[in-house]
Amino acid sequence: MTKKELTIKVEAALDEIRPFLQTDGGDISLLSIDGGKTVRIQLEGTCVSCSVNQMTLKSGVEMTIKKHAPEIESVINIE
Repeated sequence: MTKKELTIKVEAALDEIRPFLQTDGGDISLLSIDGGKTVRIQLEGTCVSCSVNQMTLKSGVEMTIKKHAPEIESVINIE
């Protein structure tokens, strides 16, 4: 799979998650995909200061990205 194809898959996953984050005043951006295995994202808006953002990252964001792109091994939030 090309990097472009992988990026499209990850962006599709983020598009699935984004409405839930925006409901609470937050958002999410894709920063990079490193080595085709690690996704670096940035939580934005109210998601930055939210006390449950690590839980959101693990349970919601990472799970959804891996559903769309099973080759992804980890998702890291860059603050």
